[in-house]
Amino acid sequence: MLDPIQPPAPPTGVVPITELRQRFRQGKQALLERFSEARPTAPSAARLMRELARHVDSTLAQLWHQCGMPADGALVAVGGYGRGELFPYSDVDVLVLLPGEQTDAALQEVVSSFITACWDIGLEIGSSVRTVPECVTEARGDVTVQTALLESRFLIGRKRLFAQFVKATQEAMDPVAFLRAKTLEMRQRHVKYEDTPYSLEPNSKESPGGLRDLQVVMWVARAAGLGRTWNELAASGLITPFEVNQLHRHEGTLRLIRCRLHQVAGRREDRLVFDLQTAVAESFGYVSTKALRASEVLMHRYYWAAKAVTQLNQILMLNIEERINASEDAPMRPINGRFYDRGGMLEVAHDHLYQENPHAILETFLVYQQTPGIKGLSARTLRALYNTRRVMNAHFRQDPANREMFMDILRQPEGQTHAFRLMNQTSVLGRYLWVFRRIVGRMQHDLFHVYTVDQHILMVLRNVRRFFIPEHAHEYPFCSQLAAQWDKPWLLYVAALFHDVAKGRGGDHSDLGAVEVRRFCRDHGLARDEAALVEFLVKNHLQMSHVAQKEDLSDPEVIGAFARKMGSARYLTGLYLLTVADVRGTSPKVWNAWKGKLLEDLYRQTLRALGGTPPNGDAEIEARRTEARQILALHSALPGTEEPLWKTLDVSYFARHDPTEIAWHARVLWRHLQTSEPVVRVRPSPIGEGLQVLVFAPDRPDLFARICGYFDGAGFSIQDARVHTTRAGFALDTFQVVSSVVEDPSAADYRDMIVMVETQAAAALASQGPLPEPSRGRVSRRVKHFPVKPRVSLRPDEKAQRWLLSVSASDRSGLLYAVARVFAARGISLQLAKITTLGERVEDTFLVSGPALQQNKLQLQVETELLDVLGAGA
Repeated sequence: MLDPIQPPAPPTGVVPITELRQRFRQGKQALLERFSEARPTAPSAARLMRELARHVDSTLAQLWHQCGMPADGALVAVGGYGRGELFPYSDVDVLVLLPGEQTDAALQEVVSSFITACWDIGLEIGSSVRTVPECVTEARGDVTVQTALLESRFLIGRKRLFAQFVKATQEAMDPVAFLRAKTLEMRQRHVKYEDTPYSLEPNSKESPGGLRDLQVVMWVARAAGLGRTWNELAASGLITPFEVNQLHRHEGTLRLIRCRLHQVAGRREDRLVFDLQTAVAESFGYVSTKALRASEVLMHRYYWAAKAVTQLNQILMLNIEERINASEDAPMRPINGRFYDRGGMLEVAHDHLYQENPHAILETFLVYQQTPGIKGLSARTLRALYNTRRVMNAHFRQDPANREMFMDILRQPEGQTHAFRLMNQTSVLGRYLWVFRRIVGRMQHDLFHVYTVDQHILMVLRNVRRFFIPEHAHEYPFCSQLAAQWDKPWLLYVAALFHDVAKGRGGDHSDLGAVEVRRFCRDHGLARDEAALVEFLVKNHLQMSHVAQKEDLSDPEVIGAFARKMGSARYLTGLYLLTVADVRGTSPKVWNAWKGKLLEDLYRQTLRALGGTPPNGDAEIEARRTEARQILALHSALPGTEEPLWKTLDVSYFARHDPTEIAWHARVLWRHLQTSEPVVRVRPSPIGEGLQVLVFAPDRPDLFARICGYFDGAGFSIQDARVHTTRAGFALDTFQVVSSVVEDPSAADYRDMIVMVETQAAAALASQGPLPEPSRGRVSRRVKHFPVKPRVSLRPDEKAQRWLLSVSASDRSGLLYAVARVFAARGISLQLAKITTLGERVEDTFLVSGPALQQNKLQLQVETELLDVLGAGA
């Protein structure tokens, strides 16, 4: 906290409003320019905030004098301005304190003219006009008013009235009720900001770990009369000298970032939004390199400060609560010679436990896991951990007893998720696993991760852990079924901890992570087969997702090659569980039921191949036909209903559809095999999310483009497209789509959507007019600041009969339709489309053919046109 500012000197003379406005603006501009040119340090920010407050103080004093404000009244700075913490574009909150009721019309006119004059000269003022009794009444009814008055500072007027005001508001303060209200308010605010300091665009003031968390501590301390500065809190025994230094350091960092943020934005802006992160970083002198963006360096610094503030806030709030509620002497139940259960919180036996016995540091989390009823760490334990971080040095990490303790934590039957989160929050995890420390607070500036690397890793650990908890079996039934047969869950926990631990170094993080986990396994005494499995999982943690989403799972050669890479069912199962947990842990937007089905299909097909049965396309297709006939019989279809349609379809159709889809197609199309009009049929998707749409129509070059155009205009996103052309010249296409308008449709919504799609899509496909221009869909702010360079890859498939086209770009509405229009214009036929959306990035793969792809010159034209449409919205 900044030291108190002395009241401004009494003004002399009268200054015209126009001149005063010019003085104020020029004075503020000069202060901001000097700050901009100064080295970006915490003292420079503190100096700016103090000088801005003094500048406003003198301006307000001059206006008070010139407007003829009552001699027995007083002007009081409140809120942040009352603390003397005036950021470049913060509001200026003042209280006009009057000795009696405002019944005099002339007095009201004078007060009104003062407030108007403040706005006229450019002060963004927040004002209230009250008497002392009114202040007390308002404060008792509104904790926000009570908080603002708590930070009052005398500016000008009658000091005796201000002293009466201070005494009255202090007497009206109930520290217990105030603590409860501010604690609840803080929890509510944390939930609003996702309960994490690691938000992509954190609010430097309001987010967990922001400046508000430090202000809350000081408010409740002041309300209880425990002190008004960090040094005073230390004098009262609430915080240690080390913590005082840490508070000053991290508070200074957050102030500096917020000051620079205001200055770069040119307005009050407390959010580190993508639009401003780079500019703020450059104002610090950070420069982008091949390995790191300037904004990543800035955000890493912010996250480290925010994490420390979160820890200190937790320690101090618990300490103050104990002091106010007189619960410091609450009864304690001994757990062992080093720890107590103090009302459900784990308490160290004495403050110097960890210095005297460093092994107890990791034991803290083992006891936390093993002791029923323990729901957290006490303030004393949190403080002891915070003040003992230097004990966790290289010798600590190499100690065999500590290594065994760490493995015990991993091997416990339960509690890993909470234990490792606590270890990260208290900085123990990064101090013990030094490689983990490097990714704490590291932002992943891509378009699908929404967590910092450390938070993502802990999310993946949580997801893996939930596979082994029966209460969560309904979330991922197949994963839970596989997990029930897995004998050593902790091997998967180790793989989860290390799978992304080498992010941000440059190079392939999978290979670098494999090196790190190999070293961990050697140091922690894992058996050779255990270490080999974990290293395999870390090295290949992206492979299964890649094959499932980008390759043709109906191709036996694809399955065979993947099976050879897996080598055994155990390796395959471990990789499947880790992959599902990983994809689920990137972002709520990335996972969907379709991705889950692709991964499960790949797992099942690979498992069959590993079982010694090589993929047999003919046998598999015949089995699908047989099952489809059985399904048709259950729907009372006449024998042979399917034959007219099936005679027109080649092997690839049966390879790419499961029996339920084959039966559905036969059941709805047997009457329409010679239709001249498009047939569209829709049903709720069998995977439980979105719709499955069947299109059957005479083939034409622009058919796929028209289908995509309809879905785009109707607000549907295509997740998968399976395109076939029958021997009779009809297109038989199946689409998996989800609505981008109705996020969670009810049964009634689905019925309405099915009718709408069947009617509107058929009409759109029957149209003979020119294809409309694709919409220039707006891209999100994230895409603008983390653009994906459009890429197009066109190469022949292994049989050199068709072409594999891969495209990568930032996602936007209308993108797939724009690609389809190029296909239509160039006469390119589409056999298969794999649509993959990773957050706000698309990775689509198409199997195509056509005369235009047989000539090098025309190939280049197609690729150029595709690059143009992919980059059009950037």
